[in-house]
Amino acid sequence: MFIRYGYEITLNCAQPTALVCLLSVTADRDADIRVPEVTFTNPSVPTRVYRDLFGNLCRRMVAPAGDITIWGDAVLEDSGLVDRANFAAREVPVTDLPDECLVYLMGSRYCETDKLSQIAWDLFGHLTPGWSRVQAVIEFTHKHIRFDYMQARATRTAFEAYHEGIGVCRDYAHLALTLCRCLNIPARYINGHLGDIGVPVVDPMDFSAWIEVFLEGEWYTFDPRNNKPRIGRIIVARGRDAADIPLINSFGPHLLKSFRVWTYEVPDPRLGQ
Repeated sequence: MFIRYGYEITLNCAQPTALVCLLSVTADRDADIRVPEVTFTNPSVPTRVYRDLFGNLCRRMVAPAGDITIWGDAVLEDSGLVDRANFAAREVPVTDLPDECLVYLMGSRYCETDKLSQIAWDLFGHLTPGWSRVQAVIEFTHKHIRFDYMQARATRTAFEAYHEGIGVCRDYAHLALTLCRCLNIPARYINGHLGDIGVPVVDPMDFSAWIEVFLEGEWYTFDPRNNKPRIGRIIVARGRDAADIPLINSFGPHLLKSFRVWTYEVPDPRLGQ
């Protein structure tokens, strides 16, 4: 299948303000791109890109005083399959983990492993290690947090989400990945597009957050917000938590004036339809 994805974001800055934007697809999907991403700003300003410590594509610019709109659009080819599963996947002992996985066992800005460690072992320590234990964490988080967009808070941590029992997709992701880390299972935070493909359409569309967990030598997708395999995930950025990969990092005050995201199936663009 072919998926068109993109965004249109308008900010207002009181003065010229440096921005770093993480809005482009990750490099591991480069081979799937069928219509290359077109990115522009209005008014037009110079931009340049670089890769951060996690390999994410970051776009730098200086927004002028007043309104600026950032727009991007592309089409990629997708298998059309739901998230890959391996129910027999085993946990990897810490002593055998690749060096690059160790950072995803540590506490981070929104993931207080020190505060949730005992809770994690009390809840899940008796379960058989491996895929089923991770799935138990996902199911617990899915049931424990009540989704409420009006209760979103940019500073809510995993520990706070556990006690408040409310949040949005980033809170589900933070709590689930923190519980996994407490159990010595590497887990990382994902920002990306997740269209309503194969499920009832929900508007308006937004960027989504989920997690990847390292089992049996590979990273696997888990989604504590939806708790079901989905079609057509498009990863924008990976990091330890949301602090590592904000969609827009503004080095000065700004006002978000409008925000629009699209992700939907389209005909094969090579057929000219």
